[in-house]
Amino acid sequence: MTDETPKPQVWPTLRSKDAPALISFLVDAFGFELTASYGDGARVDHAELAWPPGGGIMLGSTRPGDAADAWALTPGQFGAYVVTDDPDGLCARARAAGAEIVTEPHDTEYGSRDFAARDPEGNRWSFGSYRGEPRKRA
Repeated sequence: MTDETPKPQVWPTLRSKDAPALISFLVDAFGFELTASYGDGARVDHAELAWPPGGGIMLGSTRPGDAADAWALTPGQFGAYVVTDDPDGLCARARAAGAEIVTEPHDTEYGSRDFAARDPEGNRWSFGSYRGEPRKRA
């Protein structure tokens, strides 16, 4: 049997000081699903986390001083907007898991219900019901 689920074609990426802890937080607080993780011990060379309604992110451990690190991103500087059908419920889940809620759930002028949180490394996550504007057909 093959998995016919559409795979995301854009993968936002971030680096982490403590990748195993951040992965656990993202799963527990926000509901991401860990689909792959490679590394040795506390070092994560590559991890993929799926967002259940579609899409996902990739992350890995920082490698300070590694001149061969071609993807040297600063931990805590990541930000993403993630679509959810239940921003209020997700905010409650995130708060219960220890997320820092930086913007309480609110309605926007463009018809979305949004909230924002920071993970333990300082990355900013905005969640809301806005799915973007419809694409124009060619």
